[in-house]
Amino acid sequence: MSDAPAVVATPLLEAQDVRKTYRLGAIEVPVLHGASLAVREGEWLAVMGSSGSGKSTLLHILGGLDRADRVGRNADGGEVRFRGRAIERLSNRALDRYRNREIGFVFQFYHLLPELSVVENAVLPALVGQVPLLWRSRRSEIRERAIDLLERFGLGHRLKHRPRELSGGERQRVAIARALANRPAVLLADEPTGNLDRKTGGEILDLLAEEHRRGLTIVMVTHDAGIGERADRTLWLRDGRVDGAPEI
Repeated sequence: MSDAPAVVATPLLEAQDVRKTYRLGAIEVPVLHGASLAVREGEWLAVMGSSGSGKSTLLHILGGLDRADRVGRNADGGEVRFRGRAIERLSNRALDRYRNREIGFVFQFYHLLPELSVVENAVLPALVGQVPLLWRSRRSEIRERAIDLLERFGLGHRLKHRPRELSGGERQRVAIARALANRPAVLLADEPTGNLDRKTGGEILDLLAEEHRRGLTIVMVTHDAGIGERADRTLWLRDGRVDGAPEI
């Protein structure tokens, strides 16, 4: 047997000692008190916690939508690393690229633009990430990618419809297609079934499970233990900290 030490893979995405406080007027409201976790490439991780426990805040910080800047007496901070690189040290342009290309976001509320069709909503991330000249040259490729996702999600007959013409489950499928349009490395899902009935929510989870089998890394926050059981691994966020070792 070899005496060589085991090689530990670098996590795809990790948070280390993240502390976050919000200021409401003169009042400081601490939310995260040193939350740490690590996600392996290809893993589906569920972070569970009660309402108001800081799950969404942690997800937003992982995705670069929010920052753990220092506020008042609470010395907020910590570090988020993607492929071993701290995203806090990225330039504004590089951070925009990280959010647009490496991370896909799915929320409880769908955030679809009502004036756009299903296809137009789905191609938005790719449109935002392209300069106009490059967008024109890649328009067909990007549109085909969006249509392929929508058809795979059972929306081939809805491509020209507006969001108001869709059911809640259909809107969430469009939101997931939009999140995957740029082939992100990680999908961050914030209570993705929280606005749906149980049957429709189950269909959305089945869809996410299929994408996971295709290799997608998922970090999902939820308060529902039944949903958490669908993941490869579950952690709990309590009192602003993640219970359990941040496995890699």
